[in-house]
Amino acid sequence: MWAAAIVAAVLGGIGMAFWIVLFFLLEWFYPVAFELSPSGSTPGKRALGLKVVMDNGLPITPAASMTRNLLRVADFLPFAYGFAIVSLLVRSDSKRLGDIAAATLVVHEAPVVPRIALVDVEPLAPARPLALEDQAAVVALAARAHSLTVERLDELAALAASVSGDRGRGGPDVTRRVLGVAQWVLGRRA
Repeated sequence: MWAAAIVAAVLGGIGMAFWIVLFFLLEWFYPVAFELSPSGSTPGKRALGLKVVMDNGLPITPAASMTRNLLRVADFLPFAYGFAIVSLLVRSDSKRLGDIAAATLVVHEAPVVPRIALVDVEPLAPARPLALEDQAAVVALAARAHSLTVERLDELAALAASVSGDRGRGGPDVTRRVLGVAQWVLGRRA
């Protein structure tokens, strides 16, 4: 904005008109454009791990984004976001006026946890002969590994730990060995 203001000052009246239009567009549509992107957040929200969604958890709609951002003016009143602060403190869901009117929420987005890639796991011969049902279960676990959270994958691998000779609690090492047995069962041998 400062660079545009300097250029506008040099260009005179038409430059100031351009600067005012640019300022208006950025002030009112900058958050809308970013909230409607796949990330659902402005760069500042993204840096803090936040995003805007509808009350039901679906991505924000254009009308809702416009509504919540147009009401930033009302949130600012009487000064220094006074109404917004009162609204956040009084409501149990901590929504500002714009979020109430637009039926939106600002939520924390959990970071993406890297998952184990099956191709990165070394094949491992099973510790005991496996029945067909056990082989099918281990292969099914490996097939679903990419869609499970790390915690759930470790939990399920702990249930199948005996195929790799492990006992007791699971963990990343046990999960790798169970997935290694799945690789071996699939015929991928080192």
